[in-house]
Amino acid sequence: MAFLTATARNEQAPFFSRFFAAIGNGLVSIGESNPRLRKIEALQRLSDEQLAERGIRREDIVRHVFQDVFYL
Repeated sequence: MAFLTATARNEQAPFFSRFFAAIGNGLVSIGESNPRLRKIEALQRLSDEQLAERGIRREDIVRHVFQDVFYL
């Protein structure tokens, strides 16, 4: 037995969803590949003692990484 539907499928919605998802994924990739972000992640993996040896407090990691670009 066959079933028929009288409603048309809207193929534009998935296209636009995929299009904007691709743009969003591209922007995330650009942001995650930033060397400053990688430096922040590396410093966050250090212990508080290791940070203290470098003269950095945990709450000042972002300020330390961006000190040459922004006045934070």
